[in-house]
Amino acid sequence: MPDDVTLGSASHRSFPTFYASEIRSVVGLAYALSGSRAAAEDLAQDAFSAAFVRWDRVGVYDNPGAFVRRVVANRSVSLFRRQLREAKAMVRLSNSRQHYVSEPDLPSPAAELWAAVRKLPKRQAQVVALHYLDGLSLAEVGSVLGVSKESANTHLRRARQTLAEQLAYLEEQ
Repeated sequence: MPDDVTLGSASHRSFPTFYASEIRSVVGLAYALSGSRAAAEDLAQDAFSAAFVRWDRVGVYDNPGAFVRRVVANRSVSLFRRQLREAKAMVRLSNSRQHYVSEPDLPSPAAELWAAVRKLPKRQAQVVALHYLDGLSLAEVGSVLGVSKESANTHLRRARQTLAEQLAYLEEQ
């Protein structure tokens, strides 16, 4: 089968073509949501694996990238919850000893911003990352996350307000 074939009104690309065109932006989204390059690569690969297994259906979607991004967004929440459980377990295990990990002296403004984004409620963080990092419109963000455009807009508005407050607080210190 050639790389691009038109089936009815939907364009059906081969999976390798789709993967090559989307991998960078999907890893970027996963990084913005997880804060870890390794976790981002794992999240992206999991999402593409899920798409590959269902490629006969996903490949004919109007926007198969939305499927992959939704998988990344959903699994990033699961990753966050697992990391939180692991961190709590580590605190319980090392209750008798205290470990201090030094933070970088002056994190870059982008690092501070994305650290603040990761502290937002997960849906707000997903909307911010999809809108600003991936450049999706609010309608597209809503489509990826399975919510209305208005709901995506509400999450974005609340995230902006919280980020403005958090970042202003950081500047005051």
